[in-house]
This record gives sequence, structure tokens and C-alpha cells, in this order.
Amino acid sequence: MTKYIIVSGGVISGIGKGIIASSAGLLLKTLGLTVTSIKIDPYLNIDAGTLSPLDHGEVFVLNDGGEVDLDLGNYERYLEVTLSRDNNITTGKIYRQVIERERRGDYLGKTVQVVPHITDAIQDWVERVGKVPTSDHGRVPDVCIVELGGTVGDIESAPFIEAMRQFQFRVGHDNFCLIHVSLVPVVGAVGEQKTKPTQSSVRELRGLGLSPDIIACRATKPLGDEIRKKLSMFCQVTPEQVFSVHDCESLYHVPLVLEEQGMINQLIKRLKLDLTEIPPEIREEGCQLLLQWRELAGRRARDLEPVNIAVVGKYTYLQDSYASVVKALEHAALNCNRRLVLKWVEASDLEETELQTNPIRFHEAWQMVCSADGILVPGGFGSRGVEGKVMASKWAREHKIPYLGVCLGLQVAVIDFARHVLAIADAESREFHPDCANPAVVFMPEIDRENMGGTMRLGSRATKFQPDEYSQGCKIRQLYDNKNEVHERHRHRYEVNPELVDKLEAKGLRFVGRDSETGQRMEIFELENHPYFVGTQYHPEYQTQPRNPSPPFFGLLLAASGQLDKYLKGEELVEPIATKLKL
Repeated sequence: MTKYIIVSGGVISGIGKGIIASSAGLLLKTLGLTVTSIKIDPYLNIDAGTLSPLDHGEVFVLNDGGEVDLDLGNYERYLEVTLSRDNNITTGKIYRQVIERERRGDYLGKTVQVVPHITDAIQDWVERVGKVPTSDHGRVPDVCIVELGGTVGDIESAPFIEAMRQFQFRVGHDNFCLIHVSLVPVVGAVGEQKTKPTQSSVRELRGLGLSPDIIACRATKPLGDEIRKKLSMFCQVTPEQVFSVHDCESLYHVPLVLEEQGMINQLIKRLKLDLTEIPPEIREEGCQLLLQWRELAGRRARDLEPVNIAVVGKYTYLQDSYASVVKALEHAALNCNRRLVLKWVEASDLEETELQTNPIRFHEAWQMVCSADGILVPGGFGSRGVEGKVMASKWAREHKIPYLGVCLGLQVAVIDFARHVLAIADAESREFHPDCANPAVVFMPEIDRENMGGTMRLGSRATKFQPDEYSQGCKIRQLYDNKNEVHERHRHRYEVNPELVDKLEAKGLRFVGRDSETGQRMEIFELENHPYFVGTQYHPEYQTQPRNPSPPFFGLLLAASGQLDKYLKGEELVEPIATKLKL
């Protein structure tokens, strides 16, 4: 039977429940167990698709096209599984399901209420998804980790807390474990750690019918023994059940911090996990995973040679807007043995209008772009900053600076090329100028223009590399191990104008990858006679993993650090983490 680990949060939101939940799942995988996860978001939206990145952080896209919370990205990267839209529960999804059932008459005329109908729907959803076979081994999960979004005490979280209170009795004591993540702040000049916020949070949780089995305490520094004993006394757990999750060198150290404090043993003991029936080869995979993760964290902590990447975007004030992009860059840097240094550039600061209104910010932005070893333009929506992105692309193209354009980053590079190489001065995107005479980027004809949610080209689609005589030898195909076809995730409404493709390619902007369905949709370009100038219409960052970096991002970091040509020739570099250690 599937075991369930519930992760709740107290005191403040954004405390790191997702990382702690992912880390616990990773540690269970090192035992050879099959793990899946569910994220519960208490907002009324059906999904995260219409939420602004500045309001809620990145919208993460799954293989099935689900637009979900960014924590699902953490789960996929840490657990190395492919999740579905059902792995993200929102209040909107639950209420829609219950109302549709009521309209069909499924409740036989009963009064529909939060208890039992909403809480039953939540429990049924969790139990159903928790038993779906995983993508890594195709087995029913041994453990399902459920993260309760929000903070204990929030009005909108109340139905989910109540559902989990009931759920513990549905699945049984030995199949239910609650990890409560709380804050232990430091107050005053003497730096004393205060336990009262955590005590209050646990007291409130217990008043709602849930008792934590493990308390994970977020803190700036490790918990002292006296603090641990105090929390043990007032929160009714043993000192061994109180874990210090203090600020680390990097997030890759969090699983190791928990492992050193005995998290694995606590989970085995609490859930009565039976490891005897796990096949030896899967146990060996788990051991390999732990060794490689230690190598990953150790490499991250070393003083490696830096590589500077300028991220030219629209949402740089909230870096969570580009969470997967940052992870993809980090994974690529670690696998080519470099220390990533990010330079966040607000695209609008590069535009001429900014020179007139704020010349200092204009010059600082351009100084970061000009001094970067590589330039990345990620995806985005809306017209603000587009001209700055076009100019960043032009700089990278003309000055032979490694460049990667993702989604909108591909489109602005095409606009730049059309304007400055094909001499189509008024080349634009119809996203920003619907009536432009010379569109380089056009609206996809099959897309719904009226509704916003879930109407884009979403999810995993096949991209086919062009025939060998055309694409053989191109850098991006070699980075994909010379595959004929790759599957990557999309999220867009606009595409390169097919009528302009021949002219672009005649001048050296080769579209080496096109969609498998029609062959008319441009998916990958690579510029001839350039160290690395690549654009992808899809979002390769969604499938990056620490041990398996995304090929386009890996290519950017290799090129920016001067290692790409050696790598493509097969010369020995530092071994990637996935092959570093052998048992």
C-alpha cells in the first residue's frame, strides 16, 4: 500500500516546504523506493496558467500540457519522474469537480457541503493520484509526498487541513506521516533563536486535529541542542524528530543536511518501510543517486572558475519568475565544472528611451550585457522590454557572444535578423503589432484568441531535425547526441512566419529543427559561423535535471566557458555528474 507524507508549513509562507518535500523524496529514492508527489495550492484558479510570474513565480509546464505551480518543477528535478496535471490540486479544480457532480445529480439531492463533499473529493484525488505508476520504473509508488500550500491557519487552506485530518484515518497510522516546516527566527543583537513561533504553529496544527511526526525548522544557522530540546518538550516530539534546515551553501545541500541528521531512519521507523522486496538493481540505482548527489553538492561548494551569463528578461525583479531557467543554467554549469554568475538585466533598461529617463541604469544594463560570457533571453509575454531583447540578440550575434533564445528569445532573434541582415526595417511580431506589414512572428492559426487559460500550444511535442545533409554537424544536434527527433515542452501562441523562412536561411539562420506534424513550424535555429547562437521555440529548461542538464543550456555554458569545441570533438573534460561515480 502507498505510504503518504504530508508536508505543511507554519509561521510564514514561502518557507521552503517544496525543497524540504523534494529532499525527503530524494532520500527515499536513495533507498530504492518509488516516489511520487502532489502539490496542493489553495487558490481558486483552475491552474497557474493565467497567474503573473511577478505574482506567483514561474508557471511550470508538464508533458501533458498542465500549467502548474513551480514546486512541481522541483519534484520532477529531484525525483526524476514525469508528473501530470493531476499532481497539482487547486481549490478551483476541487470545487469545479464537486459542482459538476452536483449538476449531474450524483449526490442524489443531498445538500452539498464542504464537509463531507469537498473534503471527500480532496481525499479521493490524493489517493487516486498517489497510486498512479511512476514514469521511472512504472511501479505503483511506495511513497507519495503531498505538499500543503499556504500556511496553517489560512482560511483558504482549512478544507485541505480537514481533509488530511480525515485522511490519516482512511489510510491508517502506519501509512501517514506529517512533516511540519516552521520558522525559528533570530531576534535581537545577541542572536538568540526563538521557538515561540514554531510552538504556536504546532499548537494551532494540533488544534485542527493533526500532530506533526517531524518538525523541520528553517533557520539562518543550525539549531542548538537546547533549542532542539525545548521544541521537543513543547511540541510533543522527541529531539531526534526535530530537524535543523539552516541556510546552506546551496539548495543541493539540503538533502544531505537532512540525511546527516537521520531523516531516512525517522521515515523508515515512522512509516514501517519494508526494504527487503526492492530489487537489487534498483537498490544499486539508489546508492548511485546518493553518491552522485554528494558529488553535485561538493562541486557546487568548490571555488570553481566563474562563467558570467546575462539573463535579459522582463520579470527580473522576482527571480522565481525564471526558476527553471536558473536551475537549467546551474545544472549546465556544474556539469561543465564552472561556477555560474548570473547578471540580471531588465530588458527595458537596454532601450534608447531608458537613456533619456535614467542614463545610469541604461549604462549599467549595457555594461552587464557587454561583459557577459554568454547571453540568455528567456520566454515571456507582453511588449515591455521587447526592443531591449532584440538589441541584446543583435549584440550577441554581431560580437560572436554565445547566445541562447528560448521561446520569445527565439522570436526576438528572428526579428533582429530580419531587420538588420535582411534589411526589413519594419519587421515586427504580430503579438505586439497586430497590423504590421512585415511580420517576422505570427499568431498560430489553431489557437483560441478569446480565452486565456490553457489555450496555448502546451506540453510535450516532437521536434524533428532536418535531413542529415542539412543539420548533420550542427552544434545543437550534436548536443542532443545526434538524435533524429527530440521531445520538449512548449508554451506559446506565436511562431516564426513560415513565409520568411527561406530568406532567413539564405543568409545563414538555419532552422535545423521543425515540428514533426507538419514540418512547417520552426522549432530550433542555429546561426552559421558563430561560436553558439541557438534559439528554441520550446522551453528546454522544463526538463533539466541535476544529473542530466538540458542540452541547449549545456551548450551555452560550454560555449561561454570556451569548452564547446573540445566537447563536440569528444575531448576529455570534467566528467558529467551522471557518469562521475561508478559503484
